[in-house]
Amino acid sequence: MKKIHFSKPDFSPKDYSVMLKSLKSGWLTHGPKNLEFEKNFCSLVKSKYAISMNSCTSALECALKIIKKRGEVIIPSWTWVSTANAVLNTGNKPVFADVDINSRNITAEFIKKRITKKTIAVIVVHYSGLPCEMGNIVKICKKNKIELIEDSAETLGATWNKRYTGSFGLGCFSFFPTKNITTTEGGMLTTNNKKRYEEIKKLIAHGINKDKKKFYWNRESDLPGHNFRLPNHLAALGISQLKRINKLNNKRRKIARIYDTFLSKFSGIFLTQKVKKNLTHSYQMYSFQCVKKYRNNLLYYLKKKNIEASAHFDPPLHLQKYLNRYSINLPNTELLAKEIITLPMHPNLNKREINWILKNIENWYIENVKKK
Repeated sequence: MKKIHFSKPDFSPKDYSVMLKSLKSGWLTHGPKNLEFEKNFCSLVKSKYAISMNSCTSALECALKIIKKRGEVIIPSWTWVSTANAVLNTGNKPVFADVDINSRNITAEFIKKRITKKTIAVIVVHYSGLPCEMGNIVKICKKNKIELIEDSAETLGATWNKRYTGSFGLGCFSFFPTKNITTTEGGMLTTNNKKRYEEIKKLIAHGINKDKKKFYWNRESDLPGHNFRLPNHLAALGISQLKRINKLNNKRRKIARIYDTFLSKFSGIFLTQKVKKNLTHSYQMYSFQCVKKYRNNLLYYLKKKNIEASAHFDPPLHLQKYLNRYSINLPNTELLAKEIITLPMHPNLNKREINWILKNIENWYIENVKKK
């Protein structure tokens, strides 16, 4: 069996043709396809405004810069480094909170424990495609007058109570090749605030205010901005990919059901995630728990069989050296780091590959657990 990749982007013939057409149009940087992509994205997520940019990390930084205050930002430790880096790179202090074992998500209860007078924002991370329970999170943010930012990098097309992630606060999305749709590199920020929308548009384009042009050659900046823009041809790819988001996510959900059914046969060794009825899961990743004394052994076994499985995230952020000055005891997060396994997940995983993955997990179980 050839290597089974952890993730692979799904490109259609249409994807290639729209990018080629965009390149031939002469628009090689931010252009009309960005506006179309943003409009279509708003229609899906049900936000008033969207801004396409070069990454979700850039979106997170813009979301924090727009607050105009500096202080403490509550984030889960159970996330990718970019969440913490965005906090640090905007002059703020990350305050780590624990997560729920089953959902792997931060909750209102864990947020409440970490709020202080210095708290300016909360960044919730919708882990692997499953949204956080947003009802009480929204309430606690409003009550304490702190900003709500959604790291929705892994959760495009998923809902809480039929409402899409990225519509509750400032939404930050990723289109990295491992995500539910891709523009190769790329991201999106969503907001319902027009003033913030206009300022972030300037922020990602060197701070230039196009309304200040006295002469056609004028380029005058209002603020120290960045070059966070997404090229036109990549926005064109995003438009094409976004049209297939429901189809791509349904393929992921079908694979997840196969994994769930199989792994549930090994109770006591494996623990699968339970999804509440008010939530939809987009399965950007598929994760389950394996008893910690076996976890590493199983990962190495799968690697030898050319199966790209991994552990997202080990180590968690609060146990990484450059962040250890912010470290606290987070028992759920630390347990997950020792037990989590993420299996290959992408829309083009075929039946033969899935069967190979399942067969090798069963063989591992027979050789390493059952015989003992």
